[in-house]
Amino acid sequence: MRLTEPTLHADRLLVLLRQIVGTPHVLVAPHATAPYTKGFRFGSGKVRAVIRPRTLVEFWRVAELCVAADQIMIVQAANTGLTGGSTPDGDAYDRPVILINTRRLRGMHLLDGGRQVICLPGTTLHKLETTLARHGREPHSVIGSSCIGASVLGGISNNSGGALVQRGPAYTEMALYGRVTAEGRLELVNHLGVKLDADPIRALARLESGAFTRDEIEWTGRKGHDDGYVAHVRDVEAQTPARFNQDERRLFEASGCAGKLIVFAVRVDSFPAELDSRVFYIGTNCTDKLEDLRRHLLTAYDTLPIAGEYMHRNAFRIAEAYGRDTVALIRYAGTRNIPRLFAAKAWLDDWLGQWKWLPAHLTDKVMQKLGRLLPQQIPERMLAFEARFEHHLMLRVSADLAPRVEAHLRDTFATEGTDWFACTPDEGNRAFLHRFAAAGAALRYRAVHDHEVGEIVALDVALRRNDREWSETLPAALDARILEKLYYGHFLCHVMHQDYVLKPGESAEATEHEMLRLLDQRGARYPAEHNLGHLYEGDDALFAHYRDLDPCNCLNPGIGRSTKKRNWKAESI
Repeated sequence: MRLTEPTLHADRLLVLLRQIVGTPHVLVAPHATAPYTKGFRFGSGKVRAVIRPRTLVEFWRVAELCVAADQIMIVQAANTGLTGGSTPDGDAYDRPVILINTRRLRGMHLLDGGRQVICLPGTTLHKLETTLARHGREPHSVIGSSCIGASVLGGISNNSGGALVQRGPAYTEMALYGRVTAEGRLELVNHLGVKLDADPIRALARLESGAFTRDEIEWTGRKGHDDGYVAHVRDVEAQTPARFNQDERRLFEASGCAGKLIVFAVRVDSFPAELDSRVFYIGTNCTDKLEDLRRHLLTAYDTLPIAGEYMHRNAFRIAEAYGRDTVALIRYAGTRNIPRLFAAKAWLDDWLGQWKWLPAHLTDKVMQKLGRLLPQQIPERMLAFEARFEHHLMLRVSADLAPRVEAHLRDTFATEGTDWFACTPDEGNRAFLHRFAAAGAALRYRAVHDHEVGEIVALDVALRRNDREWSETLPAALDARILEKLYYGHFLCHVMHQDYVLKPGESAEATEHEMLRLLDQRGARYPAEHNLGHLYEGDDALFAHYRDLDPCNCLNPGIGRSTKKRNWKAESI
């Protein structure tokens, strides 16, 4: 039942919300809501309020009230997405928007010694990683989005990818979530594999406190990760990509829901930690050599490598020049402190933004100057390879697989224009940190040279598994618009990140449209792992999935450039 019309008045709604979560956690002032309504890289919009519940019961009651009051809900965790999928998009909504931030809802429950974990909405990947490390296990993703404080549920909701070849996209079939029915009623769906009360309040309170017994945990055969991915990625003759966000194989309730459900908890698998792994660093000027190696690594052995990360020479150089402080921070401060530092920088950027007389991107410019005072972070042997080779591959393999891979490299990479070396543990760690720093290097480059360069086009591309022509060659007219091209990615999965810094005055939108048309011609899919957000357009099959999850279109409407209208009504022309 919906609230009566007078009750829909904004002041009355805010009073009720304050009664649920407390006045300090109902934010309405623009300066207070700004950190939540502006995306990490893209997207912003206005909201009626930002709500920060402390318990799952408060979360349920807030959602129940918003449904009754016919409010749009956007549920957000760490707000680290790159495509604007967890923030409002402009102001073209037909109902008021309430943003619910779940960062305070932290907690996890380890099952069977950590073999599986139940994670609440605010649980970060970094916290999960450090907790599992004490049990000799790892989560789906390590070093990457975990370093900026991303949440476990955010990864599941977006089918996020990662660098670890054997684990595929983030996925589970076990979740506890709220769904808004076509009749406008909020219902709790328990597919978590834990026997809980039928009453939502008691069920959520008991789950959060961990007040369930071993006998109430069900081992039903539902999957806690994409256990078919290894066979899938090994099929190197397939004409489709290995993983991408609109893949219907991995859309299941909370997995890939993109905020169209209110997810209270997910249950995910963990994995045995790899001990004594080895890293090989490979350089070549011949793309065919790397593609032959990719196919061999995916098909020749009984186990797959742990990770295979690619960098083009340009990405190497830009990351060295504009990511040195990132590598140093992780090396010297540890990954534990990186999310706090990223959060502090975001807060400082927002605060400094109030003073219009200050230079734009001041924190980036200061950090860049300080970073150049730091000692070189890249090992000498890697620097020597940068001078010799256009294409670089960092390959991490298990101790068991290492001798066979090393023998293969000796046999096949001893020709002119190619070379390799076995890294020391320190060299291997720094190589992968350098690759991680490439992800933010284009943004730093543009921030430092904001008066000299244009916009950035950042693409997240899944190439076909059988695509031998993976290295991009742009038409001359399109290439002429670009100052810097940065290519890097998860090479064994054929997932590439392609960042383009445009010349001043060039349109990012027009350039992106041309590039996407070229990718369509190549049979590529996009986005590969960052989800559609409000940047990419979804297809009919994906929208059918979203309509099934959220028939009233009251949860994160507009995602994938879909309609923002109630009940999925078409946008007016």
